[in-house]
Amino acid sequence: MSLKSSTKVDVNTQELVFTVDAAAFAAAIEKAYQRQKKNIQVPGFRKGKATKKLVEKYYGEGVFYEEAINALINEEMPAAIMESELVLVDTPKIEVISADTENGVEYKAICITKPEITVPEYKGLKAPKNVKDITEEDINVQIEQIRQRNARIVSVDDRAAQNDDEVIIDFEGFMDGVAFEGGKADDFPLKLGSGQFIPGFEDQIVGHSIGDEFDVNVTFPEEYQMEEYAGKPATFKVKLNGINMTELPEIDDDLIKDTTEFDTIEEWKNDIRTKLEAQAESRAAGQFENYLMQQLIDTAEGVIPKCMFDRRVDQLIADFERTLKQQSMSVEIYLQYTGMDMDSFRETFQERAESEVKLRLALEKIADTENLTPSEEEIDNGLKDIAEANNMSIDDVKKRIDFEGYVTDLKVVKAVDFVKENAVIDNTIDPEKKSEESEEE
Repeated sequence: MSLKSSTKVDVNTQELVFTVDAAAFAAAIEKAYQRQKKNIQVPGFRKGKATKKLVEKYYGEGVFYEEAINALINEEMPAAIMESELVLVDTPKIEVISADTENGVEYKAICITKPEITVPEYKGLKAPKNVKDITEEDINVQIEQIRQRNARIVSVDDRAAQNDDEVIIDFEGFMDGVAFEGGKADDFPLKLGSGQFIPGFEDQIVGHSIGDEFDVNVTFPEEYQMEEYAGKPATFKVKLNGINMTELPEIDDDLIKDTTEFDTIEEWKNDIRTKLEAQAESRAAGQFENYLMQQLIDTAEGVIPKCMFDRRVDQLIADFERTLKQQSMSVEIYLQYTGMDMDSFRETFQERAESEVKLRLALEKIADTENLTPSEEEIDNGLKDIAEANNMSIDDVKKRIDFEGYVTDLKVVKAVDFVKENAVIDNTIDPEKKSEESEEE
């Protein structure tokens, strides 16, 4: 198969014409005959014993054309397209122009090619990088968490119930003097102030002591989940059986020694501060990078084929489906729960897919422009990481991955680093304002 012509017929669309000479076509026909002959029945001959000429005479000269042509496409078309030096982003649409044993075969392939993207500005981009200062209040939050983790629940019998107490109650609800279904429980644990019950219910328990029996008067919310109760007044007969409170420990060296790897409060606080500062730096760096990448998305120019967006949506849905499977759910069930059909479901991924495709193309363009190529050591180290993560040998990894795509991924990472290294930190920029502008667009 050889390339006869290459013609640009539209944006990102190339028409390639290939030819296969008569000898190659004849060889492909012979192979098709050999593959099929054991199943061919010709009157007067045992199954599989008729010659190719007899089969062609009986069924027509072109009986093996389709299989021969398809075999040539599958076996030789990839190399022929590679000869054209085009980078395709979709499966080409093949059309047979002509086919006969005297002249061979002529194909036409309509190819969607990788778009040419321009990135007007990628050096000196400005972005905010506000690293949060870690305060004593932040440290105190961590202190409160360790106190909560080591809290004790103790019974209280010398005072009335207060907010944040856990009370043990019996209750029964009535409407117009009649008990209603689902409104009764014994020894029910309820944390006061949690908002677990109807608004006003928990407030009316505060101030009561163990052994008290009293009425709680409430009105069900207008949008209550059980429509027959919505907006209606109710009275609950309540008995308070017990009060429990959370007793928080004092933070001292003994507690720190018992519950952490440190010996003193000071050592623990210093470690917490270091970790919080690292987290703050990481968050700021992530926001800095995201802001820069959004600028590339906003400014990159070029016509991108729809098939690239569609393919990315397919990948995102496949990722989502894998997540659902971990939760023992399918996409079909998810669509039933959400009331969406597949078209509207795909639409939820569209904006993200378009941004990701555009950004990827922009970064690949920057990598090519700046000649950002990973070293052999970087390539090998990456392969080693993949091999170790999947308990495979490096040779097995090379056989299973798209090596060219893997190297391109490394180039993209280098492009991201290049943009960040050449960017300018400008903390006068309000990232929230930029986000609002993007949403309006």
